[in-house]
Amino acid sequence: MVRRLKSDPAFAFNHLGIRRFPPRILKPIEVPYTVEEREIHAALRQYTKLRSSRADSAAERFATEFVLKTLKKRLFSCPAAFLTTLERHEKSLHTARKRAAKPTYRTLQTELDRMDEEYADDADYDDATADALDTATRLFAEPTTEETELLQKMKEWAARARGQRDSKVKQLIAWLRENLKPGEKWSKERVIIFTEYRATQNWLQQVLAAEGFTDGDRLLTMYGGMDPEKREEVKAAFQTDPEQSPVRILLATDAASEGLDFQNFCSRLIHYEIPWNPNRMEQRNGRVDRHGQKADEVLVYHFVGQGYEERAKRQFSGQVSDMEADLEFLMRVALKIETIREDLGKVGTVIAEQVAEAMLGRRTALNTDKAEQEADPIRKMLKFERDLQKQVQALMEQYRETRRELRLSPDNVGQVVSVGLALARQPALIPTRTKDGKPCFQLPPLRGSWAACAEGLEHPHTKEVRPITFDESVSKGKDDVVLVHLNHRLSQMCLRLLRAEVWAEKGRSKLQRVTARVVPNDVLDTPAVVAHARLVVIGGDSHRLHEEIIAAGGFIKDQKWGGRLNVGQTESFLSGATATEPSEPVKARLLELYPALTGPLASALEARMKQMVDGLQKKLADRADKETQDIASILTELKKSIEAELKDPDYIQPMLFDDPEQERFDRNKDAMRARAQEIPAEIKRETAAIRARFANPQARMFPVAVTFLIPEGIAK
Repeated sequence: MVRRLKSDPAFAFNHLGIRRFPPRILKPIEVPYTVEEREIHAALRQYTKLRSSRADSAAERFATEFVLKTLKKRLFSCPAAFLTTLERHEKSLHTARKRAAKPTYRTLQTELDRMDEEYADDADYDDATADALDTATRLFAEPTTEETELLQKMKEWAARARGQRDSKVKQLIAWLRENLKPGEKWSKERVIIFTEYRATQNWLQQVLAAEGFTDGDRLLTMYGGMDPEKREEVKAAFQTDPEQSPVRILLATDAASEGLDFQNFCSRLIHYEIPWNPNRMEQRNGRVDRHGQKADEVLVYHFVGQGYEERAKRQFSGQVSDMEADLEFLMRVALKIETIREDLGKVGTVIAEQVAEAMLGRRTALNTDKAEQEADPIRKMLKFERDLQKQVQALMEQYRETRRELRLSPDNVGQVVSVGLALARQPALIPTRTKDGKPCFQLPPLRGSWAACAEGLEHPHTKEVRPITFDESVSKGKDDVVLVHLNHRLSQMCLRLLRAEVWAEKGRSKLQRVTARVVPNDVLDTPAVVAHARLVVIGGDSHRLHEEIIAAGGFIKDQKWGGRLNVGQTESFLSGATATEPSEPVKARLLELYPALTGPLASALEARMKQMVDGLQKKLADRADKETQDIASILTELKKSIEAELKDPDYIQPMLFDDPEQERFDRNKDAMRARAQEIPAEIKRETAAIRARFANPQARMFPVAVTFLIPEGIAK
């Protein structure tokens, strides 16, 4: 949904024509590959061709393609990763000769399914890959002399290249020196370098260490399976201002990237190899290209062969080596993903399939037209994606209106916390200022269970205890001050205490329910009294539909009730009230008058309640309509999706299913049909339940407090 908003032209710019999100720009890093590197790529292509031509069964062809694609991915990553996989494949070939029984298709599919799982630990992913490689290789026929020679040639090259700088890593080093360490002095720029493999990460770390990029914690690594505390330290260091944290380079694997946000001080990302899975590529990009990115643009880099940009100007006419052609194909994939990233669903699957075909030498062009055409009506069909700008603007307006109605200003939230701390007999907040001079507070040491309110104030990297603020504009884009929002532990504990005090039995509450406040003469020239009450509206099944605090009151004239205040006057007078109390004699006189005012005050509250309930009737009816429409829309879309899936020509049984798998397949189809048939009745049930919940709403009112408002001129 966020990707769609960012790419929607109606939402990407605000009313002033300024971008809400920085543009993402793809940039190539050209690599002058050596003759020997091209020869090794050609050797793997020839090995692929020979192996594929000798596969004599569907299972062996399937296994062959998997192994060869795995080798190709590792070759495009780094020599160390390629050598590890190549040696494993060669060892499995020798082992396969000694085994009479070959694995079944089902066994192989089980191993490959393990690889498709999301792994939080790189070691587990490597083990799953190794097991799948072993199982698949056992289906291979014994290698011919030519195949053995090709394997030996590739292995010898990988063993040599592992201890050297290949052409790609040389270009990476040059890029780092130019952009992060110009003139041998570190800049404030940062970059994330993503790789799919832990072996590549380790190799890169060794190479960059030898080049002087790791001194003084300038380079950190993040990988699946690392110690959680260490992971948080790395995350905090990379999200801290470069003025305070020295790290400039983060080497990360895909297993470590899930759910991480690095947009605070980093806008550059390098794919050390282009993932064949579009969703994985987009997941990587999303680590820096996300809400909160402060840079003017997000730069994403991919490696290509030398001359790529010149060939792109000529629309890739002319001949290049197979290696450059493969890299150009992958770059075109990255560019295509960039244009359709708002909906990678079905198109992403087609791209992944075509990448695999291209890497096996069966395709030279990327074509997703059919998949994009099929995906287009699905996008249009989803109601919640219509008119995105209008929906977001409506939600923002509703948010602002709610804050206004509930008076959720920073000052009021701060007052709640101050009163809560006082009632709990805790030390008061200490006023201070942020580094840029904005007012904030230092939280003093609190006692007992309140001490937990300080959790999260310690800066994750510098370990300094940060001040707090109740104003989001003060904390926005900063990590040296903490926003205490309504859901923060400190706010929640103070609110719970205040609620308990408000509803405590008479004589047990530490909180007074009657107060008097001075109001400037230009706001109020006659004394007034206002009562506050909690209004609760419940539905037909006693479900709470609405709750808010209401206020109503009247003027005090000639020491008696002088007529009701309207809503505007009530809000204006309360907003104008100061923290100053009138003199003791004035307060004593107000208490004497109070018994005679209780009746008119109660009537004013009743009238206000009726007025509010009358206004809520339409809102509640609209909410009921919207909820019924939403549930009907969601379930209808689910029914359409299930029916489309059952009719999809691609949803057919694989030819190699055995009997138990066929039975499970049939059961799944039957279950999907049954689910689709149940949906119309489910829509009726859910709609009826919603209508019952909103039926016959009843209002309940609970008086809370009274405020006397005294003009400044007579407050003494």
